[in-house]
Amino acid sequence: MTGEDFKSANIILGEPNLIRDILPELPSLKWVQSTWAGVETLLGPGLRQDYHLTNVRGVFGRLMTEYVIGYLLFIERLMLQKIQAQQISRWDNTPPGTLYGKTLGLLGVGSIGSEIAKTAHHFGMNVLGFTLGSESSQYVDRYFHPPYENEFASLVDYLVVVLPITKKTYHLVDKDFLGSLPGGAILINVGRGSLIDDQALITSAKSGHLKACILDVFQEEPLSEGHPFWKIPNLFITYHTAALSYPEDIAPVFIKNYLLFFNDQPLLNNVNFLKGY
Repeated sequence: MTGEDFKSANIILGEPNLIRDILPELPSLKWVQSTWAGVETLLGPGLRQDYHLTNVRGVFGRLMTEYVIGYLLFIERLMLQKIQAQQISRWDNTPPGTLYGKTLGLLGVGSIGSEIAKTAHHFGMNVLGFTLGSESSQYVDRYFHPPYENEFASLVDYLVVVLPITKKTYHLVDKDFLGSLPGGAILINVGRGSLIDDQALITSAKSGHLKACILDVFQEEPLSEGHPFWKIPNLFITYHTAALSYPEDIAPVFIKNYLLFFNDQPLLNNVNFLKGY
């Protein structure tokens, strides 16, 4: 493709962080299909909003569910402790915990949250959901909305953060929110790093108020070598790999939208530039 061909492109498929840098070079742009669910890098101040932006929400529910349930079982069933005992030839018959009867709190109940809620019910868990307004999932037993985030937090054994990042959700999980969680709660963040106040999380984890933190997303990626997260023993890091964009998952979404685009029909998964999702 020549430089002129590139400038005449009206459709772009790709990662938002790469697309952002070339937006000024695409005068004919009409539609961007993101290969990610999160598109906040394309929503910053001063960036173009004169095109259709679609994401791939609805694709990652299965992968995120595997991740969340896998890590909850990892913690509750004392898997790391049992492995460490085996390595030193020590018989460790400490009784493990169970997911059954525990309360899972979903901070955000979109397509991913709903999929997690559905699977949680298979384990006999209670599911609470906190959203900015919607109550669309049949698998959530009780919903909460602003300004009742701290009441929501006080009732959960496991907090799973899956909200998109917007002005309203930035640092929603702050000192007060974390302090409202019951002692021994487990926190998993698969949403965005900026949803959580890092310093408040560090304090809560180090004090033992949180039993464990599992973080897949961070305000700073990659983490610097000197970041405090590396040294917290009950904090587990997974390097933004909870749900990757696999071609076999992304291609069908693009193909559907491609056909809609050329038939002048509304696209799927349109992002509202004002709302940020």
